[in-house]
Amino acid sequence: MKKIYISVIILLAATLAQAQDILTAGAFFKTISDYYGTISDYQAQMDITVGRSAMSGRVSFKRPELLRIDFTTPKDQVIVYNGEMLTIYLPDRAAALNQASSPAGRGGALATAQGLNLLSRYYTIVYETGQDPVSLDANSPELVVKLILSRRTNSEEFRTIRLSVSPDTRLIRRVEATTTKGELFVFSFSSYVINQGIADQRFIYDTPVSANEYNDFLFAE
Repeated sequence: MKKIYISVIILLAATLAQAQDILTAGAFFKTISDYYGTISDYQAQMDITVGRSAMSGRVSFKRPELLRIDFTTPKDQVIVYNGEMLTIYLPDRAAALNQASSPAGRGGALATAQGLNLLSRYYTIVYETGQDPVSLDANSPELVVKLILSRRTNSEEFRTIRLSVSPDTRLIRRVEATTTKGELFVFSFSSYVINQGIADQRFIYDTPVSANEYNDFLFAE
């Protein structure tokens, strides 16, 4: 009986030691969110696909919420947010769309500390297959940890969000967001440059004089 008791204690100790190595999906997500909280600015290559449409460009971000995307596809298209005004320049239409931000909004780009904090509030988080890294794509040598986020309520625009995160850099490599209508938006990030001291002037954009400007386009009839 004494030998059985000792064996149980040894087995229990081994199980607890192994359990200490288990990191829940929520805890792993928090380490990513905390790391993004230490990033003051970054630039990265960004590729976007929506259905059969593809876009690519260079994204610049600076805390707390300055954002700029200079597209190479479509060529010369620009999106800029300076904290107060969102501007989208569409060169093929010679148009600039301007929208003042709403102070009541709860926005936040996905690949930012603010955006990740919002996701943890409004989505449940689980591993797709487990905490061990897997290939980013079927034949890719790059390893990532994949998370599945599911909305808690029907008020969220995206039904599910799939995140692929580098376990080494703790940077988001891919975001795959599915809307309630089944549309899939894929954002891939690569070639990050972190904390380089991007100047605020980077987020000041002068619309070409030849462009027609449309204000409050999100609410225009």
